Amino acid sequence: MSTDQLKSAALNLKKAVPLMLKHSIPTTPTNYALWYTYVAESNPKLNLALDSAIAQNQQYSPVSSELLYREHISDPVELDVRDMRQNLDAMVCELSQSLKDTNHDTNNFQSKIEKEFSKLSELESKGFSLEQVIKVVRNIVSESANIHSSTVSFTQQLDKAQSEINTLKQRLAESEKDVLFDALTEALNRRAFNEDINALISQSPSGACLIIADIDHFKQFNDTFGHQLGDLVLKVVSKRLQESCRDGVKLYRFGGEEFAILLPNSKQRIARQLAEAMRRSIEKLSVKDRRSETRIDNITASFGVSEWKEKQTTSQLIESADKLLYEAKRLGRNRVMPISN
Repeated sequence: MSTDQLKSAALNLKKAVPLMLKHSIPTTPTNYALWYTYVAESNPKLNLALDSAIAQNQQYSPVSSELLYREHISDPVELDVRDMRQNLDAMVCELSQSLKDTNHDTNNFQSKIEKEFSKLSELESKGFSLEQVIKVVRNIVSESANIHSSTVSFTQQLDKAQSEINTLKQRLAESEKDVLFDALTEALNRRAFNEDINALISQSPSGACLIIADIDHFKQFNDTFGHQLGDLVLKVVSKRLQESCRDGVKLYRFGGEEFAILLPNSKQRIARQLAEAMRRSIEKLSVKDRRSETRIDNITASFGVSEWKEKQTTSQLIESADKLLYEAKRLGRNRVMPISN
């Protein structure tokens, strides 16, 4: 890197850090990369996306940062290896130790072979018997077998490690999205929800709202029509809910037939209005199984809406929304609780 490039990099870093502090951006490697690129003005699309995120108060979200990083900065073939790092590190350590062991065995072999050849030279100069020669040859053969065994073992470990690494790469390539997304519904998954809600409550909880939605009578759909049609119901409900998520609102598959919706910088009244709009849109859904011609047109969902209160923990916020959801179920389903604010 040239002197000018170093100066430019230092200047960009000096610009990026105050901006991150100003917007309460966590100092993670991903966020450093995002804001360094932002101040460098080398990626206009990223700048537009970050400006939009700031305007919508999305900066708290680790998942937002991860998605922006993937879309605008990371190489297309770059894989998320956080979950696989320990496996790969362990393999590297194992191979390193095996290499040391093999090198040690090889050095011992060389030393012993030299010693045996030295004996042969001595026997040649002093006169030797057939028995003595056979003994030396046997020693050489024995040591050769040992080093062969050692090198074969190391080669097998190399082959095994290479196979495991290839398998890990394939799994990462196939499940890259699964790190943050639910494979069936394509909503963000529970892991993403946990990261985002914990960050939201720890950094800027004021005005945070949580909606928990549950598909009514979902078990009956599965029992009556089978799991494949039940999965189809989950997909279409998720898609309909996602269509209502704008301005920093995110949808997560919370578990089973439950979905969670996080609203930063909102109020319970506004969150309740959104939940009501979602409820009405789900009422209009109709799902048809093309193979059996079976149609489900009575899909509904119940909603619990909670706003973060001062000193409330993440668990307490979830519990509050969950209680309101079950109250909606108790009162007859297909409704939003609380009734009003």
